[in-house]
Amino acid sequence: MFYQALLVAVAPGIAISLLIYALDRHNREPVRLLVRCFLLGVLCTALPLLIEGYANKTGLSSPGNWLRTAIYSFAIVGLSEELGKFLVLRYYAFRQPASNEPFDGIVYSIMISMGFATTENIAYVMQFGIGTGLVRMFISVPAHAAFAVLMGYYVGLAKFIPQHRGTLLMTGLFWAAAFHGAFDFFLLVGDNVFLVFASILCLYIAVRLSIRAIRQHREISRRWHGDEEA
Repeated sequence: MFYQALLVAVAPGIAISLLIYALDRHNREPVRLLVRCFLLGVLCTALPLLIEGYANKTGLSSPGNWLRTAIYSFAIVGLSEELGKFLVLRYYAFRQPASNEPFDGIVYSIMISMGFATTENIAYVMQFGIGTGLVRMFISVPAHAAFAVLMGYYVGLAKFIPQHRGTLLMTGLFWAAAFHGAFDFFLLVGDNVFLVFASILCLYIAVRLSIRAIRQHREISRRWHGDEEA
């Protein structure tokens, strides 16, 4: 049972990592670098753990009105988790010579995020059981991936549009944290089916935008490398 639970916890992050690697058809990134980003994603869970731990200790995470829940969802959870990933993406992956086309921003962002999500998944499954892992397989882990694509899209652009680098970097962090916060907010106040539906709708929109972002950056890569295939 332990190994089954562990497999359920680990499989989604690995599957999404392999998928994004397969989509990177032109000038693929070094596997060792991708593994490092995945492992750094594991380590960057420390920042939100510290911040969310402080929030729990001071009562900021206790149930309250909608405003209090919004502050917790957006500022404590959404921002801290996405900021942890962003710092690794910006100050490690972004600086690598192998990051030489906009799509690479998405690739590295996904790897970091899947390291983060896999670690989080293992913790939830070990605490709440395999059923929680099955639910998170289809909701929470894809949500982390979608937020990562939105961040990586702008970070990928930032490297090649230096005159707008700061704005693009902050835009990537903003949208990842905003969607993450909204997704969590509606779940935390989801005392009726409409609020739960609103959370799923946030995820749906994020996934749709991430698919569009992947297509746009892959098209740029195709043109850069002179690939005539559609």
